[in-house]
Amino acid sequence: QVQLVESGGGVVQAGASLRLSCTASGGIFNSYAVGWFRQAPGKERSFVAAINWNGDRTNTADSAKGRYIISRDNTKNTVYLRMNSLKPEDTAVYYCAADNVDRADGSPFSYNYWGQGTEVTVSS
Repeated sequence: QVQLVESGGGVVQAGASLRLSCTASGGIFNSYAVGWFRQAPGKERSFVAAINWNGDRTNTADSAKGRYIISRDNTKNTVYLRMNSLKPEDTAVYYCAADNVDRADGSPFSYNYWGQGTEVTVSS
């Protein structure tokens, strides 16, 4: 199994950028696909972006296209989510998730391992 820890969240103003990190331990990291999801108060958890084993496939939600970039550095056991041009509607708890699959899937049911989340608050 693999353990995941998110970091990089914070409170920023609209238009700012953040880079979230998801660092893994306890598994062979290049055998895990990783997805990012977010959950705002009163809403269901929704897909943000995903990346496969070696990073040659990515999948990004429509709300994130053009602003968010997912990448990974397997030498550091880390997946990143760069978020640009942040908007108040991006405010949420952001979670990373992993599973032993070679795909970039947008369904939360495709992932068995989850981190505890990192909070992102965007003020106007």
